[in-house]
Amino acid sequence: MNALIVLLPALPALSALAIQLFASPRGQCAPRLSTGFGLAAFLLALAWLGLSLAGTTLDGLGLALDPLAALMATLISGIGQIVRLYSRRYMAEEAGYRRFYVLLDVMIATLLVMVAADNLLVLLAAWHGVGVLLYFLLGLDTASRPAHRYALWTFFTYRVGDLPLLLAAVLLYQAFGTWSLSALFAAIDAQPDITTVFGLPLVDTVAALVALSAFARSAQFLMHTWLPYTMSGPTPVSALMHAGIVNAGGFLLNRFAPVLVHTSEVLHWIFLVGLVTAVVGSVLMLAQNDIKKSLGYSTMGQMGFMIMEVGVGAFSLAVYHLIAHGFFKGTLFLGAGGVIGEARHNDGVPANDLYTFVVERRPAPRAQSWLVMVGLSLVLPIAVLVAAHGAVAAELFHQQGAIVLLFFGWLAGAQLVFSTHRMQSEQPWRLFMLVLVSFVLVVMGYVLISHAFDLFLYPDAAFRERINEAAGIDLVWFDVLVGVLTVVIVAGWVRAYRTERDVLAGRVRPTPPLWRDFYALVSREFYVADVYAGLARALLAVSGRLNLWLRWL
Repeated sequence: MNALIVLLPALPALSALAIQLFASPRGQCAPRLSTGFGLAAFLLALAWLGLSLAGTTLDGLGLALDPLAALMATLISGIGQIVRLYSRRYMAEEAGYRRFYVLLDVMIATLLVMVAADNLLVLLAAWHGVGVLLYFLLGLDTASRPAHRYALWTFFTYRVGDLPLLLAAVLLYQAFGTWSLSALFAAIDAQPDITTVFGLPLVDTVAALVALSAFARSAQFLMHTWLPYTMSGPTPVSALMHAGIVNAGGFLLNRFAPVLVHTSEVLHWIFLVGLVTAVVGSVLMLAQNDIKKSLGYSTMGQMGFMIMEVGVGAFSLAVYHLIAHGFFKGTLFLGAGGVIGEARHNDGVPANDLYTFVVERRPAPRAQSWLVMVGLSLVLPIAVLVAAHGAVAAELFHQQGAIVLLFFGWLAGAQLVFSTHRMQSEQPWRLFMLVLVSFVLVVMGYVLISHAFDLFLYPDAAFRERINEAAGIDLVWFDVLVGVLTVVIVAGWVRAYRTERDVLAGRVRPTPPLWRDFYALVSREFYVADVYAGLARALLAVSGRLNLWLRWL
């Protein structure tokens, strides 16, 4: 039975070897071999998931089957198979057709090893290998200078992010003398107060280093610039990267949950970084006019939200988020080319009932009261969210993390109602009811599935309670923050509706200079990429002078 743990990553590896040995450079043998082995791998991943649901555990050769590994393996093998099928025709005219399938299968094999690793050395090797393989996939077109430039940018960011994880592994081995993750987690649970070099607390130090590595891999703010600029690579690579590779930060933090549960300070830091990234990524997404770059910044925002969920103690919710986002964003990237092609050939939209009802925005017979719409925007979403959480698990309201997530759900629901109000349909209440029913169904499904993920990934109720305690802050400060945020949110939505009313009435006020300056800042992407480019030029200039001074050139 333990042979199954090795067979899953071996299948795509064997596929890559067979393609390299037997497939012609531009023949159809490569995609046939890849999809055949990929289908077998996906079915085996489903068998892994079934065994994990049944409570079966497997281990061997530094790998172990647990619920997290089973879920991630199913995601990776499933999206990998979709990318293989899509690439069969999409990549047919590329010069590196066979090389693409070889690299793709080796990447999937490496990802499968990474998620199933129960040995720090195996995890480090796979973690590093993913970055190296991504460099070759992004730079598949050897004639494209932008592709190679940003592939190298990604490679450099990943290497910087690998160093903290390597240092954390060294500190753990120095403290406990073993590379086994399960043994290390058991030792930390028994001695959470152990110190390391310079008297630093081992748990806090390792947790912070792991978080830094996760930040680099998941494109958190100030380490994000590689993500939106890697769009020169093949679209299937973008789909795989945004659907499976960039999510690795959420996986890593869940893998090290037994360490993070002992450190509140690092969890609070993770929450703050994720929050800033979610806001910045969402703002930059709205300012893009390139569909693939917009999707890249959208992924950045979603990764920020995923990291933030870990920071509030919702570890299993972050896993659900990364899986749902993986399938969703992979589909968007694979469809981006078709959308662009359709827009180039046909700038019209077919007239149908849905288009007429939702998009044309025919004005209603009379304007709706903005006060009524403010009330609906603020009351209905929170009522739906509270009812959904109360029906699934009433004890969630005693957890600070759940309250924080309710706030973000409230904002999303209010934005949905506000967008409905702006559509100015002939039948606004019909449209509003359709949106409300959709919102209820989505929230109920989200809450039910996330609760099921929580029970599956972390079945120990005591451990789940420890996670929530570690992520909590002082109750007085928490109540103050909740109150202030509530006032700010309500004031913001009142202003939004009053501004919309003024626009509809023809009372358009000039844009304040502060907002124009903010838009300029956003359009330049907060100058982060410019600062990094300037630093790179300065470094090259210094190195050039150093070479001349030392007479190396």
